[in-house]
Amino acid sequence: MTRKEMKARARQTLKGHYMILVMTGLISVFLGLRNSSFDNAVRAYSSENISAYSVDIPSDDEGEEGIETNTGGTPQSAADTRIAVGSVGLLDVIHHIMMGNPEKGRELSEKLKEAEIERSKEGNRVLGRSRGALSKLVNGVTSGSFIVMFVSGINSLFGTNNVGSLILVLLAFAGVFAFYLLVVNTYTVIAARMFLESRCYEKLPIQRFVFLLRVKRWLQVSLAMLVYTVYEFLWALTIIGGIIKSYSYFLVPFILAENPDLSGRQAVTLSRKMMYGHKWECFVMECSFLGWSFLGSFTFGLSEIFYSLPYQSATYCEFYAALRAKAKAAGIQGAELLNDTYLYERASGELLEEGYSDVIGWKNEQKDSPKKPEGLRGILSDWFGISIGDSKEEGGYEENRELQVRLGMLKDVAEGKAYPARLSRFPDGARHKRMDAFHYMRHYSVWSLVLLFFFFSMLGWCWEVSIHLVLDGVFVNRGTLHGPWLPIYGAGGVMLLTLLNRVRNHPVMQFFSIIFLCGMVEYWTSYYLEVVYDGKKWWDYSGYFLNLNGRICAEGLLVFGIGGMVIVYIAAPLLDNRIRGIRKNVLMWCCVILLCLYTADCVYSVKYPNEGKGITDYQPLSWDLGNWYECKGSRNIKLL
Repeated sequence: MTRKEMKARARQTLKGHYMILVMTGLISVFLGLRNSSFDNAVRAYSSENISAYSVDIPSDDEGEEGIETNTGGTPQSAADTRIAVGSVGLLDVIHHIMMGNPEKGRELSEKLKEAEIERSKEGNRVLGRSRGALSKLVNGVTSGSFIVMFVSGINSLFGTNNVGSLILVLLAFAGVFAFYLLVVNTYTVIAARMFLESRCYEKLPIQRFVFLLRVKRWLQVSLAMLVYTVYEFLWALTIIGGIIKSYSYFLVPFILAENPDLSGRQAVTLSRKMMYGHKWECFVMECSFLGWSFLGSFTFGLSEIFYSLPYQSATYCEFYAALRAKAKAAGIQGAELLNDTYLYERASGELLEEGYSDVIGWKNEQKDSPKKPEGLRGILSDWFGISIGDSKEEGGYEENRELQVRLGMLKDVAEGKAYPARLSRFPDGARHKRMDAFHYMRHYSVWSLVLLFFFFSMLGWCWEVSIHLVLDGVFVNRGTLHGPWLPIYGAGGVMLLTLLNRVRNHPVMQFFSIIFLCGMVEYWTSYYLEVVYDGKKWWDYSGYFLNLNGRICAEGLLVFGIGGMVIVYIAAPLLDNRIRGIRKNVLMWCCVILLCLYTADCVYSVKYPNEGKGITDYQPLSWDLGNWYECKGSRNIKLL
């Protein structure tokens, strides 16, 4: 193809996969793999803000100069101190440690931490920094205390102040190098693969970003790209040779994207042979995009981000495809290693039918698939995932829903609209059969939900009692009821399985829905208990980072989100498998007995709630904003 034809084909590819290819290019810009005016503007803006955002910590040493402040050096009170990751204060902590003065770094770190805690008490109460694991994490990062603790531990182990600083430097270098090796350098190959697959297919699933992980070649490609980088660096020392070799090795990322089994040396050698006689052609093609670069400088790089950079990458992809075809036609040594046929042509219907027989068979059976229940049963089944009875029709409908989740994502592949990974030389790892036991798209019977309610309630009670027993050495019967259950955990688990049934096959949406639902339940429960029991509090998150009126906090909601995902996708399906193995009459009697005991406890607790030391003894304090409380002692905190 001519250059004009390549660009026309590239524009067509970009039009068909605009959003995901723009995202691919945007990641390249932020990783520093592609230069753009947008990237330069962001860096300039960030530099200006960081230089103006300094920290002021008054010095305890008389006559010693303080740290530069955000107002030009005038010392301020601790409450007015502004601290952020990347600020001058944190950098000073690291500087003292690197220079072999960890004690000075520790002193500065403690001042930074204390100043931020004081500032949080006088500022927005939602951003509390005095209690909770999340607050400790944020304080540890912003003040550099984690780094100080690490270096101090190393120094104590070796009995010198220099070893810890040296190890910190080495670890920092190792971390930067590992990120470059495993992410930055390797992403060039990932981006090349995304553009290659977009040439031939209408669908480009976002999961293809991790194709190297799925075929277990990530580390191998990272090492190959490291070899390629070393070659380029050594040739760059010769200046002219570096320019020439940059074009000789131009095709290495595309070669590795097609065959990740190649070593770095093989990819470099093959690229050099394929580019022989085409370096000038590549240079002219690069120059043809200079107009887009000038336009980018006038649009602060937005035109590059949203069009010209992915357009340029798609054109280079066409360039590689053309040189690949020439190399195979000319019989260049090593060209036979470029054997991923389905990157350039679609598989026949016979091959797709053979490789994706389960998907095609499932599609053909959809016409005769079990119909969903109608009426009230249909509403409970479709919206809440609750099955009434154990008819064969409901069982068949449930199994079909699970197949729809597992095989529906491969429907486009079976139809020839997406890359057929199963037919390539590097097929994706097959799903383990034991995963079928989870079968998370199932419907739960009423009796199963009742037992799950009590299981989660008792598990939550054991968790909170154990935490108090370990930390305080005191047995505290948590909750308003007297029995060994906390209904907020049981009700929350059942609601996750029923109210969020419609989003269960979308894990990301499920996670955020769990956080929202648990937050609503916990906030309302806290408010209800205070109103019913004359302001007595069973938990208080005041002082936690990102809390709302002390009733909910980000730390707790994050734990609920993770725990909820475990419940929905692992715990509940496995427990339901066991429950289904219980004889129906035994199951019913167990549920009835537990419900009677629970009801009796609820009736008794309305008049005589469980309260007292370690449960409700909170000391109320008045604040200007809202109704805020402070816990009298650490043992009164509700631990999640």
